[in-house]
Amino acid sequence: MYDWGYGTMPHGGMGFGMGGWILMVLFWILLIVGIVVLVKWLISSSNSHSGQSDARRGRALEILRERYARGEIDHEEFDERRRRLED
Repeated sequence: MYDWGYGTMPHGGMGFGMGGWILMVLFWILLIVGIVVLVKWLISSSNSHSGQSDARRGRALEILRERYARGEIDHEEFDERRRRLED
């Protein structure tokens, strides 16, 4: 009636029955989704750091403009420092 083949389960099965392949597919889906989420988190975390440096650069330009407006620095010094900040 049954071909017991290799092992103690019919047809050499591993004991999971018909749903064994579903567990394997779910495992791989969860693994791939976990890797994708990890990569996205790492990318967003590195982007937030670059956003902070842009904010600092913007604040530095604002301070430079304020110093120029108050007359603390002349036009040449303002242009030189502005070029350095924008690079």
